[in-house]
Amino acid sequence: MSVWILFKLIGALALLMFGMKSMSESLQKMAGPQLRHVLGAMTTNRFTGILTGTFITAAVQSSTATTVMTVSFVNAGLLTLVQAISVIMGANIGTTLTAWIMSAGFSFNITDFVWPAFFIGIVLIYSKRRKLIGDFLFGISFMFLGLGTLRQAGIDMDLGHTPAVLQFFSQFDPQSFITTIVFLLIGSVLTMCVQSSAAIMAITMILCSTGVLPIYQGIALVMGENIGTTVTSNLAALTANTQARRAAMAHMVFNVFGVVWVLCVFHPFVDMICGWVGYDVTMPKGAPGFAANAAKLSFVLAAFHTTFNIANTLILVGPIKYLEKLVCIIIKPKANKDEDEFRLHFIQVGIMKTPELSVLEASKEIKSFAERIQRMFGMVRELLVEQDADKFNKLYTRVEKYEGISDNMEIEIAKYLDQVSNAHLSDETKDKVRSMLREISELESIGDACFNIARTENRRFKGKEDFTEEQYEHMHQMFELTDDALTQMNKILVGHRQDNDVNRSFNIENEINNYRNQLRSQNINDVNDHKYTYAIGTMYMDIIQECEKLGDYVVNVVEARMGVKQQGA
Repeated sequence: MSVWILFKLIGALALLMFGMKSMSESLQKMAGPQLRHVLGAMTTNRFTGILTGTFITAAVQSSTATTVMTVSFVNAGLLTLVQAISVIMGANIGTTLTAWIMSAGFSFNITDFVWPAFFIGIVLIYSKRRKLIGDFLFGISFMFLGLGTLRQAGIDMDLGHTPAVLQFFSQFDPQSFITTIVFLLIGSVLTMCVQSSAAIMAITMILCSTGVLPIYQGIALVMGENIGTTVTSNLAALTANTQARRAAMAHMVFNVFGVVWVLCVFHPFVDMICGWVGYDVTMPKGAPGFAANAAKLSFVLAAFHTTFNIANTLILVGPIKYLEKLVCIIIKPKANKDEDEFRLHFIQVGIMKTPELSVLEASKEIKSFAERIQRMFGMVRELLVEQDADKFNKLYTRVEKYEGISDNMEIEIAKYLDQVSNAHLSDETKDKVRSMLREISELESIGDACFNIARTENRRFKGKEDFTEEQYEHMHQMFELTDDALTQMNKILVGHRQDNDVNRSFNIENEINNYRNQLRSQNINDVNDHKYTYAIGTMYMDIIQECEKLGDYVVNVVEARMGVKQQGA
């Protein structure tokens, strides 16, 4: 019989976790793009960031969703690290609402109310228009059904009178500091394994409310859950850039710091919470009113969870800059990879400013984009002469990272310009936005051309043949012309619009085209004269052709900035 009750307990936990997941996902779908907009628009300072994190997490009932979303924003360069930390602080407060919902579910038989909710939910799901509301009702119904079943399973198992369970917990001294540490570690490990702090919180409430687990060990489990739940965001950030990994690490440092200071005042702090709720810590087991007293334990756990996170936030919100410095020390950028930290410097997600100011910010970001692209071309030039295998591979990896960064910059700047274009704009500003969209598209194409040259150089480096001295000389001359074109383009993007600068760009493009034609003809003759193989000649011309394409893209950027209509290459 106890085996079936155990299965009932496990199944109830599965129902609870599924309900929480379904409810959270349906709420996120209902919120849609507004959720991302609110997260971006309301993080102008640390206090609004905390409120935003609290609101979003309470709304979607998932601190994981908020934290992972925040990490993705940092990865995209749309939030600073300080802004992200403030949102994560708020998410920790918002997630405590879950504990209050659970404590309410344990205080009375909540399952009586779920059946009508299931019926209404299925009707709404089939109505199509209200499908998401129906999904939400189904999710919350499953959650409450899981809670009610857990509560009943705890009663059926009669944990408070089960010798094996009582013997296990009696081994630990409730007043011992070591016991607190042990249960803290147990809570952390269980939450890391299950990846659901809600499930572990539910188990903790069952054990405490049945009188099996003393309140001090229960609180230690809750503190462990706070550390274990940070693993999700750190796993999500493993493939992200350094700033995103720092945001995830800040989540862990924040919670670990809270646990450390609470451990220093553990018993007085817990006794204070118990006093607020009206729970008598000194009441012995079996005393009159013990069951009623134990029933308050779920509210004690919820109250502790909320008080702990609010107090921790109040302590750290002031010195948030020091928390930022600490995570920067813990997670350092890789050597010579400072440029791989993709971050928009001028565009910030937030409440849209005036269209004129927004266009100015986008213009500055495009200038930064162009400068980054020229640095990328500089690396490609270095690759051509690099002979050391390790240095070559490291440099090639950097070029590859830059290509990914250029893709991200194009997407994020385009998104921002799309938001700007939704406002009421003058015809002149509309033309500027269209020109900027063309500029970023061409700049991204320059990045692609640089990467194509790097890939050809990589093929040559790994092959058995090498270019001739004459070919190297020709490529260096072509690279010099191409770099001149990029330099002139950056001058124009900065604001030098004199006719001589613009004419210089067109003249360089003509020089590149003529030199390409000359080298193409010479290459055919050299291959026929067996000066080098056809394979080397092909790679050589691939590099020359990509430089010519790159020159075309540069002219397109200049034309877009100068308001010239697009011409054929």
